[in-house]
Amino acid sequence: MLSNSILEQLIVTPENISEVHGGDINKAYCIETKTQRFFLKINNAGFYPNMFIREAGGLNILRTHTQLKVPNVIQTGTVNTYQFLLLEWLEKAYPPKGSYYQFGCGLAELHKERQPCFGFEENNYIGSLPQTNTPFDNWPEFYANCRILPLIKKLADFGRLHSKDIAQAERFCLAIKNIFPEEKPSLLHGDLWSGNYISTSDQGFAIFDPAVYYGHREMDMAMTKLFGGFPEDFYSGYNNVYALEKGWLNRLSYAQLYPLLVHAVLFEGHYINDVTAILRHF
Repeated sequence: MLSNSILEQLIVTPENISEVHGGDINKAYCIETKTQRFFLKINNAGFYPNMFIREAGGLNILRTHTQLKVPNVIQTGTVNTYQFLLLEWLEKAYPPKGSYYQFGCGLAELHKERQPCFGFEENNYIGSLPQTNTPFDNWPEFYANCRILPLIKKLADFGRLHSKDIAQAERFCLAIKNIFPEEKPSLLHGDLWSGNYISTSDQGFAIFDPAVYYGHREMDMAMTKLFGGFPEDFYSGYNNVYALEKGWLNRLSYAQLYPLLVHAVLFEGHYINDVTAILRHF
């Protein structure tokens, strides 16, 4: 996938190139020049139109609103059928004592900044799935119309949900206003699981691979709990800066419904059972 035509478009001059892990849909490489290293991602532009342009935009807006480390965007481009994203290289390091507390504080500071609406200026992606960010002035309507119902329809069209599950999803959407505490929209990372952050060599935490939008902050917090959870110091730091509303742990499954729907659409399997279990429990 890494062709000479792509290398010729780069604004850096590679001295050495090595393949690294880049996720399910990307090929990824460490690009070394005489003085520094860069991270290069490549995928099929026809399958995922403008994915890296949207990712670059998400990284740039996060960087302007957080003290957490966000990799600099060096270059995006398209060559023939492929698109590429060249980023600053992040050097991974063992997290020092107390750093997860500071990580939580940093995310809380990001969430404290009030945003203009629920949604975003443009649509983007979560993983390989297109993410609709039509602006709404309230969270219940946005969560129902841009997150839950479109993916329920996809699963229904695939024949993966029963009619009673579809009806339960519709009832859930009508009740969102009674589930989540009313809050102003926050800028969210949007996909903050353990694979999308690292501790870096400068003793801070870096976040990357975002699916940004303005939403309810419990969405980011629920995502941190979805695949094992972050260390408890992280949540202590967060709550010290911007305490979560009482009962947020009881609402986890309702905030996790969206990422589980994403996984159900992409991978099916037990994720469909997870979705239907939440709906039936509700």
